[in-house]
Amino acid sequence: MTHRGSRVLHVGSLSRVEGEGALHLRVADGTVEEARLRIYEPPRFFEAFLRGRAYTEPPDITARVCGICPVAYQLSACNAIEDACGVTVDGPVRDLRRLLYCGEWIESQTLHIHLLHAPDFLGCDSAIDLARTRRTAVERGLRLKQAGNALLELLGGRAIHPVNVRVGGFHRAPTPAELRPPAERLRRAADDAWETVRWAAGFDFPEAAVDADFLALAVPGTYAIESGTPAVLRADGTGGAFPVHDFLRHVREEQVPHSTALQSRLDGRRHLTGSLARFAINGRHLSRTALQAATEAGLGDPADGAVCRNPYRSILVRAVEVVYAVDEALRIIAAYEPPPRPYVDVPSAAGTGHGATEAPRGLLYHRYRLDGDGTVTDARLVPPTAQNQGAIEDDLLRIAQTAITEHEADDEELTRACERAIRNHDPCISCSTHFLDLTVERTRRPGEPPR
Repeated sequence: MTHRGSRVLHVGSLSRVEGEGALHLRVADGTVEEARLRIYEPPRFFEAFLRGRAYTEPPDITARVCGICPVAYQLSACNAIEDACGVTVDGPVRDLRRLLYCGEWIESQTLHIHLLHAPDFLGCDSAIDLARTRRTAVERGLRLKQAGNALLELLGGRAIHPVNVRVGGFHRAPTPAELRPPAERLRRAADDAWETVRWAAGFDFPEAAVDADFLALAVPGTYAIESGTPAVLRADGTGGAFPVHDFLRHVREEQVPHSTALQSRLDGRRHLTGSLARFAINGRHLSRTALQAATEAGLGDPADGAVCRNPYRSILVRAVEVVYAVDEALRIIAAYEPPPRPYVDVPSAAGTGHGATEAPRGLLYHRYRLDGDGTVTDARLVPPTAQNQGAIEDDLLRIAQTAITEHEADDEELTRACERAIRNHDPCISCSTHFLDLTVERTRRPGEPPR
């Protein structure tokens, strides 16, 4: 590909992610000088219309932020409100929350692996195209998703925007007998999850590495899902942690001129949250089966400090996390004893509460301020995709340069490379933003005729 003249390329929308927006690339003399992720979605006002609502309402309201990961929003809200009111939820109710979250991990990660991400590795334009040539794999993915949805339906009341979650726990807890059918699905899903790891391990992965710091929740002795302490693994290999109530002191959001969406920096650096970060920080706490899956998939042994920084291999880490979520769900069900009550009382109190959970796409943070009668006076939500946007932008700059320099990509090939780079990170853009209308600005070399 020769890069002569100035050209502008428009692509209507990015396929196989939720949302739409724009990418502006400036290329001069074959060098990608700038990659700007332009987000133009109007504000959704969730933080604004939470103000003035009762402290019991945020779990139901914030679930509507995302139809794919509503449990993440519900439980982050519960954690923050319970923190403000000085209440801790533990025992069987806490286990049920983790079980519900396992269901969301299974269905969401499986959706991304089979229907959104795998087509990139197999030369398919869509999941429908993939189903024509690899029907067995797509059917396996749908079975896994159904296993996750079964947990959401039982514990949450329905798979999309669950209605059984409340501050302090649940409106109703399941009986052991009600957990038997989803447990049977999960036992079958364990084989499907293993097969998914083997399938994805056979993909061809381009060489790449993200240069961002990793941020994920951590809990001693377990793979953090429904709560935890923010932990950092920096690109130079050093690490640290900070209390969740200090989150906004470390993760600073800023407005960039080319986007209506805020971008974040962790202590002044780009950072990435999500499966790669969780695997790097918590991988040694995966179940025995998931550790074996990671090793066989070529990710290395997390117990020996294995870290994956290749964004293309994120599909493998997600597959390993599905193996873990199935294992963990079966463990919780096997040990389940119904609680005396499905919730603990959470009396209203004046205060500020902070809560975070690990959505499939990464760390999700909520902060609420309550007055004495339990009215929300202020709300702050920081979704994982908004945190990841800066790192994705840096990734796009590098990948676009590689496509031009090493593969002489034309505009169509460059667009595919950028879209694929974004799908590596599984952005839920409508949680905070939309994507993709692509503009490529090229400057010709002096003395060369226009293209």
